[in-house]
Amino acid sequence: MKSVTRSLRILEAVAQHQPVTVGELTKLFGLPKSTVQRTLITLNEAGWLRANRKDTTRWEIGARVLAVRPAALQGSSLFAAAREPMIRLRDAVNETIHLSVPDALQGMVVVDRVDCTHAVRTFHAIGDTSPLHATATGRAVLARLPKADVDELVARGLEAFGEATPTDAGALHAELDRIRGDGYSVNRNQYRPDVCAVAAAILDEDGTPLATIAVSMPESRFDAGRLPELGRLVGETAKEIAVRRLGA
Repeated sequence: MKSVTRSLRILEAVAQHQPVTVGELTKLFGLPKSTVQRTLITLNEAGWLRANRKDTTRWEIGARVLAVRPAALQGSSLFAAAREPMIRLRDAVNETIHLSVPDALQGMVVVDRVDCTHAVRTFHAIGDTSPLHATATGRAVLARLPKADVDELVARGLEAFGEATPTDAGALHAELDRIRGDGYSVNRNQYRPDVCAVAAAILDEDGTPLATIAVSMPESRFDAGRLPELGRLVGETAKEIAVRRLGA
């Protein structure tokens, strides 16, 4: 139990002081550097912590923390701003609505969901993660990031999750150009078989993508003729959430 308590205290300290170095944590707790380092590595392997992208000697909170969102996120301006628009969007299209946030370039994390009334529906649990390049939510974010970030993601390699997954850098950049022009992204069986989605980014004041709103449906109900309508609806909902968040 002593090691568990120590891990939780270090996790809390990282959350408070992030991005933070091993040395800073060592001084804070008066523990051997090797002990702190082992704890950080263990928490990293479990997904609770990650190395900072710009300075890998510093540590910050990872995506796994978002899987236990209820107490923390429900009080946040994003969650509060998104809930009612998500419900209205669900009522308008009767498909599942997901709110997701980016975990740097590691992927997208589902933080809220409003289910449709269909017996057959798509399902992503709160805390589920997905890759940026293979999903509508991820590409909606990528389309709003600097080119250097997209290039970094491409350099890591674009994993194929199926025949439809974009794995070519040129094709991905062309798709991101289309998303910027249309204002929404589309996923048709590119990550999970028989799962489709239409998504738009929720932007901060400076245009940084904070989150995405997505309409998700099984392939059996995907209608390409409805894309302009669905794209307009998710785009309007994303803008409404952004405005409500700033006014919260």
